[in-house]
Amino acid sequence: MGGNGQEGQYGRNRQDGNGQEGRGQDGQCNQQGRQGQQAPRGRQGRSEGEGLEPLLPKHGGYRRLKSFQVAQLVYDVTVRFCDRFIDRRSRTHDQMVQAARSGVQNIAEGSVASGTSKKTELKLTNVAKASLEELRLDYEDFLRQRGATLWAPEDPRRRALVDRRCTSADDVARWVKSAYDQQTRTRVDGRNGRNGPHGQDGPYGPHGPDGPAPCAETAPSIASMKSIESMESIPSMESVQAIAANAALVLVGVATALLSRQIATLASAFENEGGFTERLYRVRRARRDGR
Repeated sequence: MGGNGQEGQYGRNRQDGNGQEGRGQDGQCNQQGRQGQQAPRGRQGRSEGEGLEPLLPKHGGYRRLKSFQVAQLVYDVTVRFCDRFIDRRSRTHDQMVQAARSGVQNIAEGSVASGTSKKTELKLTNVAKASLEELRLDYEDFLRQRGATLWAPEDPRRRALVDRRCTSADDVARWVKSAYDQQTRTRVDGRNGRNGPHGQDGPYGPHGPDGPAPCAETAPSIASMKSIESMESIPSMESVQAIAANAALVLVGVATALLSRQIATLASAFENEGGFTERLYRVRRARRDGR
């Protein structure tokens, strides 16, 4: 599914996957000069550490990552879905919940570990993506085993859900109910022409209260033909659980697409800058040289 290009509606992950923007993790500016205290000077007259690469980069800002936010939404939706539609004693119930949880937890763990290991961050972020891929298969199995339809990539309901920008499981549940009610209204409206007083199945039949016109047996009325054609174009009713499963799949697709971008960014940074060992060497050499 890959998100079908819809992940842009949720925005992109910030910076290098740690969600930090210029300030420290506690949001405070560490400027000693504000308190009248001057830091010791280095060999070239600059404050110690001024302009030097810090040993530990900013890390742990996972809550600001879009990938984390959408993965957390997927987790909440999955818990609610499984509790309602899958037997709690079933192994599938536990596996789906744990796969969704793993997607969230590994993003967080990788972000925190990135302070001393970019390799660990990259690995755990990919584990998060793999866990969500496992969850995707479980939802697809749920639909297939019940004879329900998996929404096509061009299904307008995909875009409608993404555009809704749900932030909680309650938001998603309301959207699912709205989608179910909408298809019900569409079904009823489409059948009115057939079941109305002059419809194909109405009390007077397609020819009205005066009976069929001459040669009606061999020449169906235009109105009758249109009624039949309109019925053929009306989609079959989907159950609430089928709509809910497809909605969850849309969100899983968005989360995995965001994680794919995040992994690509982390891999590029690792290639260009190296990991913690290289950073440690650069920092020690810079301090030794007084730069």
